[in-house]
Amino acid sequence: MSGLIREIQAEDYEKEVLGAPLAVLDFYSSECPPCEAFAAKYEPLSEIYGKDVRFFKIFRQQNRDLALKLEVSASPTVLFYRNGKPEGDRLTGGIKRSAVVRNLDNLVGEERAAVLKAGIKRVNTECDVLILGGGPAGLTAGIYCAQARLNTLLADISLTGGYVTTTHQVSNYPGYVEPQPGYMLAHVMSEQAKAAGVAFRAAVEISKLDLPAGKVEIDELETVTAKKIIIATGSSPKPLGLPGEEEYRGNGLSYCSTCDAKYFDGKDVIIIGGGNSAIEESLFIAKFAKTLTVVHQFAELQANKQAQEKVFAEKKISFLFEHEPREFIRHGVMDMEVKAEDLKTGKMKSLRTNGVFIFVGFIPNLELLGSVELERDNWGYIVTDEDMKTTIPNVFAIGDVRSKRYRQITTAVADGTIAAIAISRELG
Repeated sequence: MSGLIREIQAEDYEKEVLGAPLAVLDFYSSECPPCEAFAAKYEPLSEIYGKDVRFFKIFRQQNRDLALKLEVSASPTVLFYRNGKPEGDRLTGGIKRSAVVRNLDNLVGEERAAVLKAGIKRVNTECDVLILGGGPAGLTAGIYCAQARLNTLLADISLTGGYVTTTHQVSNYPGYVEPQPGYMLAHVMSEQAKAAGVAFRAAVEISKLDLPAGKVEIDELETVTAKKIIIATGSSPKPLGLPGEEEYRGNGLSYCSTCDAKYFDGKDVIIIGGGNSAIEESLFIAKFAKTLTVVHQFAELQANKQAQEKVFAEKKISFLFEHEPREFIRHGVMDMEVKAEDLKTGKMKSLRTNGVFIFVGFIPNLELLGSVELERDNWGYIVTDEDMKTTIPNVFAIGDVRSKRYRQITTAVADGTIAAIAISRELG
């Protein structure tokens, strides 16, 4: 730990944190990947701001009473103080460096912040392989590259694990007799990549990207130059683009059953969609909700037959076929309304519910590429050859971000394997 960060206990809180003119406090836990990712940012920032702001860490698991008193329910959680009073944002989870910097700048003031940041030393890193994205595809590529003795660095704008971390159960991944929680499968993959020697940069921001030159700037601080770059940024749930959707996202509308199903215990829920994701997640939500109504645009479900058999056998679940949502309205806490059109008659129906879950497919995560000229298919996914090579030399694409017919965890790890073997042979 940096000499500018002091570890404290609950009994030190009032004197040290509340007694300091300016302070920042990090509640952390052991065996916590987000905490490890944040520590890599926290210590360097203490070197920059530490003369003006007192930096503290406190072990949440040994100081539960204080954590409960301060309503700290996740690790890491970072709190900022001015003269003993909380100020600025309460940061938690996959904390971005820029979010911490913004709050520290607010504490010291713009002019002083400019002076302090003038002394920041930029970092230049060289590696054989840079992987952008830490889902199953990226982690698999990392494992193979590192085991081939290639200097491998993996950078993720979120925490490693990818979208699978939000999946409540994975029932078809080879090697496991019983279904596995998605987050645990992702955790095991991440630990295997670390053990193989992959270096991680988690919850970072890609501030500059020059794929042809093999250069990527991370957090406006570190420039990584790589011989080969693998794009493994995955995909995200597809929004419907309807009135009220963006406004009520996370406040009545959800795209993640693992994250939010528990909040609808004994409540009525509407599911939008009829494919594998919608039906499999409906079965999980049914463990909590009182009733579920699946609203689907077609006359039949598109999910696999096994999932259909299970969902039709679940008495809590009913179906509204050949209907599409047209608007989401929030009347109050856990009081939502879905305006749905009957596609046969054109008439509108008003569906009142406690919450809405949307599962209508995915879109590739390619925002960080900006206007980079890279061949894509009609849906925006990256086109590659059989070795996962893109139309830019030395740049590969794998996993759900790649144009292909099937998107599964198993196909993602296959892509990562192929790209890594191709790269290891080229780099010799």
